[in-house]
Amino acid sequence: MVDVKMGDCWSNTKDQFDNLEKHTQWGIEFVERYNKFVKDRTDIETSYAKQLRNLSKKYQPKRNSKEEEEQRYTSCQAFVTVLNEMNDYAGQHEVIAENMSGLIYAELSRYIQELKQERKLHFQEGRRAQQHIESCWKQLEASKRRFERDCKEAERAQFHFEKMDNDFNVTKADVEKARQQAQTRHQMASDSKGEYSSSLQNFNKEQHEHYYTNIPNIFRKIQDLDERRIVKIGESVKTFSEVDRQVIPIIGKCLDGITKAAESIDEKHDTQLVVEAFKSGFEQPGDVDFEDFSEPIKRTVSESSLSNSRSDGKQESKSGKSKGKLWPFIKKNKLSLKLGSGPEDFSHLPPEQRRKKLQQKIDEITKEIQKESDQRDGLTKMKDVYIKNPQMGRPESVDPRLAEIEQTIEKLRQESQKFEAWLAEVEGRLPVKTDPPRRPSEMPELPSTAVNNCAQDRESPDGSYTEEQNQDPQLKVAAQSEFDDEFDDEEILAAIGTCKAVYSFEGQNEGTIAMAEGETLRVIEEDKGDGWTRVRRSEDEEGYVPTSYVEVYLDRNTKGAMTYI
Repeated sequence: MVDVKMGDCWSNTKDQFDNLEKHTQWGIEFVERYNKFVKDRTDIETSYAKQLRNLSKKYQPKRNSKEEEEQRYTSCQAFVTVLNEMNDYAGQHEVIAENMSGLIYAELSRYIQELKQERKLHFQEGRRAQQHIESCWKQLEASKRRFERDCKEAERAQFHFEKMDNDFNVTKADVEKARQQAQTRHQMASDSKGEYSSSLQNFNKEQHEHYYTNIPNIFRKIQDLDERRIVKIGESVKTFSEVDRQVIPIIGKCLDGITKAAESIDEKHDTQLVVEAFKSGFEQPGDVDFEDFSEPIKRTVSESSLSNSRSDGKQESKSGKSKGKLWPFIKKNKLSLKLGSGPEDFSHLPPEQRRKKLQQKIDEITKEIQKESDQRDGLTKMKDVYIKNPQMGRPESVDPRLAEIEQTIEKLRQESQKFEAWLAEVEGRLPVKTDPPRRPSEMPELPSTAVNNCAQDRESPDGSYTEEQNQDPQLKVAAQSEFDDEFDDEEILAAIGTCKAVYSFEGQNEGTIAMAEGETLRVIEEDKGDGWTRVRRSEDEEGYVPTSYVEVYLDRNTKGAMTYI
């Protein structure tokens, strides 16, 4: 600050006021610039928090989607934890922005307005003091010049009187007039002297008070204002640091949560989930039997072929020709697989996966039954209340809803029993009771007995075709003979490609053929969308195998270069 010393003139004081005015104006502009910096930092924190929240929301797993199923893996759970912690992390940046806006920006904005007003008052007071001392100085100068002028005029009047008094040619009247004029001038000089002396004393007093009291007080006020401004900047900078420091422990907890999530990742657990999800439940294939080609006899057909699976009760209708033909109605219903959907009993899946799907379906139905039961219990209690307190409502108004819930529960129980039967079927606790999958084809007319017996055919747990054990063997032979006669003259289909067995397949059911893992067969009819592919091993041995068990390679001249699993 400026130190006003004894002997400084008022013009120098005016210069100091100008310097102080410039300095204090710069100080206010500096506070405004710092406050603008805080505002920009607040905007950045707000924007950053918003972007973090949007980022966390964007990568959150969607409900009822594949991403939600992935949450059983520990790595996916860790990622969700990271997203949640980042959401909390964003909340701390919002706290920073809110505190900076309220504790620093708003406070400094208010303080700047007060600072400007106070500064304006101090400099107005300084200007008034400066104007007052200048006015006193001007009065002193005016009285001084008037005193000087009167003294000179009194001296000239005295000189003129003396000259007139010594001149004998001048009349006594002129001399008297000159004397009176001189006396008047002397009196005016004396009055001017007194006025000048009074003005001088007054100016000295005002000047002393100006330089020793008024100006120092004003300067001290300006100095105090500037010092308070500097202290305020320091407090704001400290608050700027404290706002960040307050959220550091919470941010640290967020980072600790992320670290804990990373440590919770268990690769063994995740890989075991993959194994459990995709294991088929089939046994490992056995050893491949030796086939002796040195014997000049015709190889017998596989046990899994059609003729061998029907050897009990069936007679050869034509000598020298094996009955390796397929039943025309064993193909699966394409309507059940429309738009990629599987059959209701999940028979298109391997046994282990089918068991899991059925169990999952049973659990879902159980939850629905529990939910409906809770609603029923609530309505029952409400009805009891209405019976005891008729003014609260009519008891019969609840009956329609109760009846509806009872119907829903009954339907759900029937659904549950159906899926439990399929589950028991898979686990080998109950006999097979589901209808066999059939490919749509033209079917010849059958005798009523044959049709009834065929209607009793069922599908095995892995989706293949089986027959009831209590079916009349004679009827089976009759029906099979008629069908064999119909298809004995069927034209042999040309191979359209090859396929390689990925899994072994026992093929013990009607119309299927057994295959060993890694075995190569010829494809004579590709999958029509029902999950079965028709293959041939030899001239007299052909049948259907599950498409999901083989890798199919179609010839270029048939379907182009295609490979599917």
